[in-house]
Amino acid sequence: MEEREEITDGQRPEAELEISVKMSAGLLYDYMLKHAYSSAAGILGTCFGAAGVLFFFADGNPLYLILGIVLIVFLPISLAGKSNSLMQLNPAFQDPLNYRFDSKGFTVSQGEEEGSVSWDGCTKAVSTKRSIIVYTGKNNASIFPRDQIEGGAEALMAVLGKYMDPKRIKIRY
Repeated sequence: MEEREEITDGQRPEAELEISVKMSAGLLYDYMLKHAYSSAAGILGTCFGAAGVLFFFADGNPLYLILGIVLIVFLPISLAGKSNSLMQLNPAFQDPLNYRFDSKGFTVSQGEEEGSVSWDGCTKAVSTKRSIIVYTGKNNASIFPRDQIEGGAEALMAVLGKYMDPKRIKIRY
């Protein structure tokens, strides 16, 4: 489990929401797709791939088609493989992660390990059709599958909306 900013000023307030998350390769893949296609590299790769396919139709050269398909298909296939291998190799994904949300932030625990993140440490919240993702750094995030949130996604969105800066919340579904 990664190190998190510790909240140490006294007792934690009463929990507003508790979520237990059992990670799966499909959930990791969903997160990785969102993360990759939200970056400039993911968008540019897809644009170049689409341009290659268009050049094939304009020019007829099969090399453009091959290049275009490789650029469009490579990223999703590589992310699928990476999500499967992470599920098998990372012990943190074998057992459920337990999250506790309160007015100071959230605490994640698993077994004997525990870490906390203050609301100021949450850089943004985004969504996919399957999950709500709360980033705690450029490449660090907590993934909350909609079907594992007791009270539904609305319960988590209410807590995020209460404590996070609205400019950092980009939840669409």
